[in-house]
Amino acid sequence: MHHTITAYSTALFSTWINIEELNLLFDAGDGLSAGLLQKSMKVKHVFITHPDRDHLHGLPQFLQLNSRPNLPIISYPKDSGSFPAMQQFLGKFDPHTQGAQWQEIEDRQVIPIKKGFEVEAIRNEHIDCPVGVHKSLSYKVFETKNKLKPEFQAFTSDQIKNIAQEKGREFLTEITRKNIISFSGDTPVDDYSKWDHSDLLIHEATFLKDESKPNVVSTKNKHSTIDEVLDMVREINIKQLILTHFSSRYAREDIEMTVRKKLKDRKIDLPVFIVYPGEIGRDILAGKPVNG
Repeated sequence: MHHTITAYSTALFSTWINIEELNLLFDAGDGLSAGLLQKSMKVKHVFITHPDRDHLHGLPQFLQLNSRPNLPIISYPKDSGSFPAMQQFLGKFDPHTQGAQWQEIEDRQVIPIKKGFEVEAIRNEHIDCPVGVHKSLSYKVFETKNKLKPEFQAFTSDQIKNIAQEKGREFLTEITRKNIISFSGDTPVDDYSKWDHSDLLIHEATFLKDESKPNVVSTKNKHSTIDEVLDMVREINIKQLILTHFSSRYAREDIEMTVRKKLKDRKIDLPVFIVYPGEIGRDILAGKPVNG
């Protein structure tokens, strides 16, 4: 399946990522509704990574335009008080948005989004908090299928039919899960295995590392550098990479040149795409990769 991905992501200002075929939105920063226009009406599930304003300030307009009975469903880290406060405010400010569902979620919780697809929440370390407290999450999208168990694959159709009649089809099949998309949200690079075997990884790379100066780091919450992300990508198995959340201090040309050089140095040849600061990327995977 081709995934039509439209995204905007500039550190400090706004992040939102829409996957059209899955009726799915990750984060909801400013400019979301203006960027998607009528396509925003297709969104059924919104997964917010954390309560920083640049990741949720597009929600009021998005809900004002698109709320209907029981939709959209907004999932958020369960220990972030900003979301219940926003729900309460919007219920009074725009009463018709009360049709939207808000649900708190936690690490490893799985949410079905449509037939054959589900999203799993994964704790990240963007916000410093104890294990068991959920304030910042990453997300992984899985495609699920019922597949004939290996021990029955050589059986004839009549044999399978007889077994199904005797023991039920559940006895014959198993559910397989394929990680088709992973979204890091804002996070430092930590456990490489989180993203191993993702078909597509969408990962933040806030800072370009300058070898001649001390690395710039956040004074509050933790982010990734391009070096850290690419060092990880070199060690895991993914098929495509989208880099997001670059700081607006960097020009497009600087990002492009730096990423190309670092990919070449590491001998990384999988397709890599970039969401540049201040630009909306439309149907990103249909475009030319930066290393293409």
